[in-house]
Amino acid sequence: MAFHEIQFPVSVSFGASGGPEIRSEIVTLQNGFEERNTPWAQSRRRYAAGFGVRSLDDLAEVLAFFEARRGPIHGFRWKDWTDYKSCAPSATPGPEDQLIALGDGETALFQLIKTYRSGGVEQRREITKPVAGSLRVAVAGDVMVEGVHFEVDETTGIVTFSEIPELGEEVTAGYEFDVPARFDTDFLSISNAAFEAGELPDVPILEIRL
Repeated sequence: MAFHEIQFPVSVSFGASGGPEIRSEIVTLQNGFEERNTPWAQSRRRYAAGFGVRSLDDLAEVLAFFEARRGPIHGFRWKDWTDYKSCAPSATPGPEDQLIALGDGETALFQLIKTYRSGGVEQRREITKPVAGSLRVAVAGDVMVEGVHFEVDETTGIVTFSEIPELGEEVTAGYEFDVPARFDTDFLSISNAAFEAGELPDVPILEIRL
């Protein structure tokens, strides 16, 4: 099993459906109250890529991609068009979009993260597949230059600074990112006749942990 640093065809993923999944455990007590819990620290995304297949050429491209990944064996990059930026969908990523960490005067390596906020509650998500060339970074509001002040591992989302941020300095970043994913099936059922009759192929995609 390996991870292939290649993006699923974006023309197909653009029309896909899907979103985050939470694994919940809900027990109803005898008095009618509930106990709710989840064993997952973070949600996981599921997608149905078949909705993005619009032509026989799209079908052929998906088939080739499936074969090259050996079905669900090898992971790949997936662009979630509803959530692929550190900022609002209509905005352009900037160096102060996301607070990554506070400097401690000792740490030079920082994991990219995205924080989701609602009603005073926050949920942090690790970003492991930033898009090459999209990263913007600042330390204490000062914009850093990639290749001079920092380097980023685009396969892990880890940023390494040449000069360690001082104690209490805010490390912020903006970026585009992909979702690490795999096919969630061993069998890709494709029928040209069915497609021409309006039947969409079943192409399930599942986010993976790295």
